[in-house]
Amino acid sequence: MEIVKVTGLSKSFGKLDVLKDLSFTVNQGEVVAIIGPSGSGKSTLLRCITHLELVNSGNITLTGRDMVHDGVYVPPDKLREICLKVGLVFQNFNLFPHFSVLRNITEAQVFVLKREKEEARARAMSLLEKMGLKDKAASYPCELSGGQQQRVSIARALALDPEVLFFDEPTSALDPELTGDILKVIRGLAAEKMTMVIVTHEIPFAREVADRVLFMDGGAFVEEGAAAEVIDNPRMERTRSFLARLGA
Repeated sequence: MEIVKVTGLSKSFGKLDVLKDLSFTVNQGEVVAIIGPSGSGKSTLLRCITHLELVNSGNITLTGRDMVHDGVYVPPDKLREICLKVGLVFQNFNLFPHFSVLRNITEAQVFVLKREKEEARARAMSLLEKMGLKDKAASYPCELSGGQQQRVSIARALALDPEVLFFDEPTSALDPELTGDILKVIRGLAAEKMTMVIVTHEIPFAREVADRVLFMDGGAFVEEGAAAEVIDNPRMERTRSFLARLGA
């Protein structure tokens, strides 16, 4: 089953074309990594799919429901329902600094999903235990390391039971020694067959955890295929030069 289907997607900021006629799909349980140089449009693509940016043209279908068709969005009530099926983990955590860790994870459950507070708390504590942070429920974001904050943000996204989870450079704001903890969490989600799209510069990680890799440059997909094939034996010169600069 196709969880994400994008066709002919284009996005511009003024006269700058950022995304150019992009098309791709993500199947249920699949992990897709998007790699490419900074400024190639990777983050903008995620923001368009998760409705943080409006597209100029094209189609987006999520969990079998049209979100955008020929550049026209569905009505707001349907759009809200569709967006609830999608989770996004930001590179800079985006936790509420004045909320405890527990409240960061329960707030949307109660006010968006209308869950009872005890059910939301139980779900949050279960996720914190999964992230190795059960003892941090009463802490505030400023009392956590960057890696801990990112694990809380992943728990917050999972608490809303998304059918697909998007990661926008989830380790880019972390010290190298903290990166491993986040990659371990994502590996665990992949093992559970969570559908994920991951924008990353961690090429060895992309090779290991992704089913497919999309290489993006200049707002377009240059190459795509099985992760090991694209990373170890790229067909396109642009892909080869990019990976060579990263030492991949």
